[in-house]
Amino acid sequence: MSEAYLSRGVSATKDEVHSAISKQDKGEFAGAFCKIIPDPCGDPDYCAAMHADGAGTKSSLAYIKYKETGDLTALYNIAQDSVVMNLDDLLCIGATDGFVLSNTIGRNAHRVDGKAIKAVIDGYTDFCEMLRSHGVGITMSGGETADVGDLVSTLIVDSTFFVRMKRSDVIDCDNIKAGDVIVGFASYGQASYEKAYNAGMGSNGLTAARHLMLSHDYAAKYPETYSNTIDDSKVYCGNYKVDDILPGTDVTVVDAILSPTRTYAPIIREILANRRSAVHGMIHCTGGGQAKCKNFGSGIHYIKNNLFEIPPLFAAIFENADISEAEMYQVFNMGHRMELYCSKDDAAYMIETAKKYNVDARIVGYTEASTDGKNHVTVISGDKKFEY
Repeated sequence: MSEAYLSRGVSATKDEVHSAISKQDKGEFAGAFCKIIPDPCGDPDYCAAMHADGAGTKSSLAYIKYKETGDLTALYNIAQDSVVMNLDDLLCIGATDGFVLSNTIGRNAHRVDGKAIKAVIDGYTDFCEMLRSHGVGITMSGGETADVGDLVSTLIVDSTFFVRMKRSDVIDCDNIKAGDVIVGFASYGQASYEKAYNAGMGSNGLTAARHLMLSHDYAAKYPETYSNTIDDSKVYCGNYKVDDILPGTDVTVVDAILSPTRTYAPIIREILANRRSAVHGMIHCTGGGQAKCKNFGSGIHYIKNNLFEIPPLFAAIFENADISEAEMYQVFNMGHRMELYCSKDDAAYMIETAKKYNVDARIVGYTEASTDGKNHVTVISGDKKFEY
């Protein structure tokens, strides 16, 4: 169990959630990354998926930056976080176009004003326009902005997606097999479709990241940004202020953590348009980090022995905070957030396609049959080995 995360009221493994939904129907493709349902239009050649997610507690840090600086950019960007946490999950089932989006914004109107809400909505509009320019069609269907100050201390930004697709186009993680290679797509750097350097944070592990990195001064200044159920020693117990520069970069710590969650949609769209049959499975390394893959496939031992060099943001979290390296790989993506499973012969095409968009990619590991019929993950970092 992830102590740094759990002590702040969050579960990296979500064991209780998995238990709660264990008896639910798995959908049309039980091994798919997202639940797939029959086509609502009744066409037997089609199926559909509906997916809900959001920016999570990243909005608490965006709120702090807005209050400290008056800069609306962070609030503008959390719309992208909310979109990508849905979109890139759906990429993993093979969907790349024809998405319908509805958003749900809950705010405390005493703290989050109209300018902030407009920034979020503008963020949705502009990000969807950028994706459309790359052939990834998203129709915004409206949504709900609710003033729920009794429930929400600052702001929460959630989204729901719907997509309809051909059954023959579905990517099913049950097709991941022993002997596959794992192609990882970097979460950091600057993709050709991004406006600035991305430190790779994504929208997972934010509760741990902001409390482990930011100074305790912010506990008294912004008590609305954390739960009063957390022990005071676990609240904003880091060494950094909002305007401190992240070591090894030229961006501030807060801007690094707030880097908009990278989408891989333009890359995956091109790969699937040309080599769909070569893709055995895709996994979006969100909740669960590098151990996320353990939930997919059957009887697979995932061995990750060639991961990216740890990006500066994650290195700083580890060096300046009380968190184990084993937990880091379970909470954070640690350098790549999308992984694709294919034969070794097909990997070069996947890697070169990513590089066309200035996104680094590499073979980060491979799969083999497990000895006990269960799924296992082994992460090798230098001379250290972590088992999940």
